Amino acid sequence: MYAVGSGLLVATDTQWYRSLLKPAWQPPGFVPALIWPYNFALLITATWIVATRLSGTQQLVWLISLALSVASALSWAWLFFSTHALPASGVALVLATLFSVPLLVIAFRLSFPLGAAFVPYLLWLALATSLAFGYASQ
Repeated sequence: MYAVGSGLLVATDTQWYRSLLKPAWQPPGFVPALIWPYNFALLITATWIVATRLSGTQQLVWLISLALSVASALSWAWLFFSTHALPASGVALVLATLFSVPLLVIAFRLSFPLGAAFVPYLLWLALATSLAFGYASQ
């Protein structure tokens, strides 16, 4: 859902992106190529586990949190790459991170390994948020 949505919302102005001063903590280009497939696989697997093992209320909390997190992340992609609204894109990632916290809590309640597997996703969102504000401050 995120991959398709971001592809539709994001302009492909690579020259603009390359012209930005990168924050010192920007990871090498191959890191997103590694972490995003992991994140997508994790979200799909965790959502399947939640759907098969939790009650309706917990499933609803999961789905609402996931939908709000994905919507916020899509907003970031559009704000950052299409409109170049860098501070607003940082706010969108703050929201994506906050909406993902219930996912982490539910994952840990289901099982420690699932919760531990979710930690890199939250760390990635936190790093992306700091990068967004790093770009905005330059």
